Amino acid sequence: MTDDPSRPGTRWVLVVVAAGVMGAAGTYQFAWSSLSGPVGTRVGASSTGLGNVFTAYIVAQTLVQFPAGSIRDRYGPRAILVVSALFLASGYAGLAVVRSYPLVLVAYTLGGVGCGIAYTVAVNTPVKWFTDRRGLATGAVTMAYGAVSVVAIPLLQSGLDASYRATLLTLAVVVGGAGLLAALVLRDPPTGTDATDDEDTVSVDETAAVGWRSVLRTWQFWVLFGVMVVVNGVGLMLIGQSVGFTRGLGMGAGTATTVASVIALADAGGIVVVSALSDRLGGERTVGASLLLCGCSLAGAVVVGVRGLAPLFVLLVGATAFFRSPVFAVFPSLVGRYYGRARSSENYALVYSAKVPGGILGGTVAGFLIARTGWTPSFLAGAALLALAGLATLTLRSGDLVEEDEHVEAGQQTG
Repeated sequence: MTDDPSRPGTRWVLVVVAAGVMGAAGTYQFAWSSLSGPVGTRVGASSTGLGNVFTAYIVAQTLVQFPAGSIRDRYGPRAILVVSALFLASGYAGLAVVRSYPLVLVAYTLGGVGCGIAYTVAVNTPVKWFTDRRGLATGAVTMAYGAVSVVAIPLLQSGLDASYRATLLTLAVVVGGAGLLAALVLRDPPTGTDATDDEDTVSVDETAAVGWRSVLRTWQFWVLFGVMVVVNGVGLMLIGQSVGFTRGLGMGAGTATTVASVIALADAGGIVVVSALSDRLGGERTVGASLLLCGCSLAGAVVVGVRGLAPLFVLLVGATAFFRSPVFAVFPSLVGRYYGRARSSENYALVYSAKVPGGILGGTVAGFLIARTGWTPSFLAGAALLALAGLATLTLRSGDLVEEDEHVEAGQQTG
């Protein structure tokens, strides 16, 4: 395979490989619910302690993306992906052999570092190679983050029952191998190459090297960041509290189980379907309308849930997840269009860091609100926040943002 972007299929091979390492990394987030029980039994950890392990993973996975993205933008994806592969493998290998809670915490945090590196490299690969079908390509990569775990989790559960250590060591080899394969295959377009089939879709100079200091001085960044806080916060509240939410509204255990499964499937479907539409409708309009529909769906779910209409409740919760997820595929594209491809990894990492305050909103703050006001007011408040996030997204525009900021970076190429 050459770096020639005009060669048929070249870019899509990169998408497939990026999706593979993205899915391998995603097992750390989506398989934890299956791993936590056996891990807790093995080291004698409480549910609070296991929750702290997952929190440490989230923080590591989020915060490592900025330095990793900066290195990737300057030196390419290969070396940093080798590092990611080592961390991805060491996390699961550590879980396989350690027998104390502090070492479990360390092992899963190391896995989070590998996951964050793989995520930022994978999600920004389509940004650097595509403009004509960037939404579709980025959506395919992003969907893999959770979709691979849908297949992996049943295999993992049966394997853990048979042999805890062998299963985790096998998983370590698989995810580490996916990272090494990505390091061998993934690359960035040669400097000065406009990797696109449709130059009419480019409204700014996407090769401009706009660094993070200039990005922080633009109002567009703060809108993107705020929307990401809301989407992560309300989304994590919905995912983490879906069973309690369903039971709290008076519906049965069967409905609660169905809701949890529907959320996972709808989340993956929304990423691909709605992200592909953004190529035709524009990213800002697509995400804005999607989040407005997301807020309306969540509010509708509360209304019908209070009335005990279980089938309609499941449908509307699924619609909420479907319309929430495209943000994670479209926003990397918007960052690349607003601030240029040259620094897209580090710039999107800044936006993605909203997952930390979003996690606080969806965890601690949501738990407090639910305890004080109940399920219905808390989730209606979440619906209102999503609608406001949609309206905020509709205000976004790029204009000549890259060209305006380009001169600022002339003396800040190390920024």
